Amino acid sequence: MGHSSERMSRVDHAWLRMDTEANLMMIVGVWSLRPGIALQALRERVAERLLKYPRFRQKVVEDSVLGAQWVLDREFDIAHHVIAELPLPLRGQSRADVLRERVAELCSQPLDMARPLWQMQLIEDMGDGSSALIVRVHHCIADGIALIAVMLSITDDGQPPPQRRATAEPESPDWLLDAFLRPLSNLTVKAIGLTGAGLSRGVDAMKNAGAPVDASLEMARLGYQAVSDVAAFALMPDDSPTRLKGQPGPRKRVAWDSSLALDEVRAVGKALGASINDVLLACAAGAIGQYLRAHGEDTAGKEIRAMVPVNLRPLEDAWQLGNRFGLVPLVLPVGIENPLERLYAVRARMAELKGSFQPVMAFGLLSVAGLLIKPVQHAMLNIFAKKATAVMTNVPGPERPLKFCGSTVEQVMFWVPQSGGIGVGLSILTYAGRVQFGLVTDRGLCPDPETVVAGFAPEFDKLLLLSLMLPWGESAA
Repeated sequence: MGHSSERMSRVDHAWLRMDTEANLMMIVGVWSLRPGIALQALRERVAERLLKYPRFRQKVVEDSVLGAQWVLDREFDIAHHVIAELPLPLRGQSRADVLRERVAELCSQPLDMARPLWQMQLIEDMGDGSSALIVRVHHCIADGIALIAVMLSITDDGQPPPQRRATAEPESPDWLLDAFLRPLSNLTVKAIGLTGAGLSRGVDAMKNAGAPVDASLEMARLGYQAVSDVAAFALMPDDSPTRLKGQPGPRKRVAWDSSLALDEVRAVGKALGASINDVLLACAAGAIGQYLRAHGEDTAGKEIRAMVPVNLRPLEDAWQLGNRFGLVPLVLPVGIENPLERLYAVRARMAELKGSFQPVMAFGLLSVAGLLIKPVQHAMLNIFAKKATAVMTNVPGPERPLKFCGSTVEQVMFWVPQSGGIGVGLSILTYAGRVQFGLVTDRGLCPDPETVVAGFAPEFDKLLLLSLMLPWGESAA
């Protein structure tokens, strides 16, 4: 069963305390299963596979001295965590609409802090021979990449997590802080203290040198980059004001779409000289921009930022759970109506982020936040909220449909939580050859996210048409 207790990492502790009335730090997902499955079969699979991860049997116990501990819940009862949802009343709505309403309600319902912080709710019969499995996991347990690995492990062909070797040294819960951030921070402090125009020019020369002559010059270059990135983030102006920017409330709305074929997105990206990610982000920016203009906003010249998670762990270590990602502010050019111009603007923005230390710095800020008293932590994290309108994540999923309890997982969707005063969360997931685009919004700021989602495919169609107009065998520069 693993250790009965262990210290929670500073970063995970920061996520634990990030809950507010407006934004709960839960990752929420939905699986659509055909044919439908029974509650007992689900409980048996969870007991057999999911509970091999000790974290899902552990509750959180906070301590004024130690911060927080993962403690084995000796009264663990699977019936508290895997429960049946009553068939959803249609009330003249489609099944998809009613399911969206229920997911939105659950996005605003906190998990029981006296138990392990996760729950599965199964709608055994959606009325069409399928089941819907709604999963909620608190962000302090793991990030999205880790949870994808966990969910894959409980499928019919899934592999259990590797067994920890008894002789192995326990991994530091603050691995990145110990291995990288502390020495880098020391170097950064020294670099900040350096003065003089001549020395500044020297550091700039080292930054642009083709091949450092020794490790010390390379470290100086890294230090310069770190200082530049910290300064750039600190001096970044607040995000553009739009109807999507404001103080969110507790009530949420969700929407999703899975109409795009991944092969088509890949082909369009290749034809236009862009990545799959560039194409999808450009479509998201276009859909948001169209939504704002439809509501009377002038988007000319406007850009909004989305805080984008960047994975900081080897994928083979995803089973270890916890949070190991940084954040970078990605600019979405919602004011560019020309789809090709918008695509290349996104591509340029993505290129600017390569080699940036901002993800590592964001991880370090979260580590520090985990040590602060809660009001100070919230004030610190509100800095992120002022500089961004949305949280956006893009996760590659399995290429083939999964099997679960003998049924086919037809669709997978998830929604990311929004921290601080951010009221919009965008999720892009590729699964079984299709692109799943999801949106969760504050009901007051954006009461109709389905309108935004409905604009996603048309924005892609514009790029598809442009790519078809290219001469065969050629791509855009």
